[in-house]
Amino acid sequence: MMTIESILEILRDVIDPDSGKNVVRRGWIRDLKVEGHTVSFTILLQDPTVPFASKVRGVCEQALKSAFPEADLRIEQDSPMIGLGNGLTIDGQSQKKGPGEGVTNIIAVASGKGGVGKSTVSSNLAVALASQGYAVGLADVDIYGPSIPTMFGLQEAKPSVNAERRIIPLEKFGVKLLSMGFLVDPEKAVIWRGPMVTSAVQQFLGDTEWGELDFLILDLPPGTGDIQLTIVQTVPLSGAVIVSTPQRVALADARKGVGMFDQVEVPVLGVVENMAYFTPPELPENKYYLFGQGGARALAEELDVHFLGEVPLIEAIRTNADDGTPIVTDPSEAASGIFDHIATDLVNQVEQRNALRPATQKIEIS
Repeated sequence: MMTIESILEILRDVIDPDSGKNVVRRGWIRDLKVEGHTVSFTILLQDPTVPFASKVRGVCEQALKSAFPEADLRIEQDSPMIGLGNGLTIDGQSQKKGPGEGVTNIIAVASGKGGVGKSTVSSNLAVALASQGYAVGLADVDIYGPSIPTMFGLQEAKPSVNAERRIIPLEKFGVKLLSMGFLVDPEKAVIWRGPMVTSAVQQFLGDTEWGELDFLILDLPPGTGDIQLTIVQTVPLSGAVIVSTPQRVALADARKGVGMFDQVEVPVLGVVENMAYFTPPELPENKYYLFGQGGARALAEELDVHFLGEVPLIEAIRTNADDGTPIVTDPSEAASGIFDHIATDLVNQVEQRNALRPATQKIEIS
């Protein structure tokens, strides 16, 4: 039977020989529809000059016909230069290189309020994706309270600058890293007004040599203010992940976070419930719901948003973060498997989002 999932599964076998990645992973499949025996989609190439461009439609057709001989295929190919900018032209107008050139998916990890473990989720998601073989970057755009240097044990590290005056990210656990915490004295507060913060975020995203990435994770500050609006105006987000704890006060702010991304037409890929329950190390089967049970899951269901999973409140997550080794690096820890599962689910959500919808555009906010 032809379904969205079965079509995507077939297309995952169509490999771009230059990158070694399949066309679904590369985000080339857009506007996929399955109606009876009719399958339609657009192959969207950011760079139509790649060698595989002249062959990809035929290879996709052959793969789908082999699996579904009865399929009525309606495949278009386009290259409107959406997404991350590549210096080509549209209607004769030169296009400036955009932030994050070479990045397939940009994911914002956000929360309505502070203290819910957003940076913990961001760090472990990034490392989990890297361990699954994806090329991953993590940008800590919480200018006032950067956490990534501590969580990766890089408090004293400083990024370098190349000959083109572009920032070279640091790298650890297979993740390329950039944070304001690498650039300022950790003993001093960043006391900046909004325009300075906006400029710093734009420089992070536009003047950094990220290289070719499957995912760039943006660890946002809490709230719905200047930085969040700067992000959606600067880069085309593939989607957002909302982190919340189960209690009512956190859920009220998480609802606002979902509403903000809905308002700017950025899809919310899922909700993560952090500190969902407490499990003592000596009683690993026990669950104590200190902050209430299932609040974020219920919110996701109410708002018709995917629920990515629950992360328990366990001491090892905190101690590993303080020691600079995200817990997902230790397969013996149960929480490692939880983050790995959330990362896998997130990839599925991103690939389906890319295939079913048009690409997210940068927006104008007046």
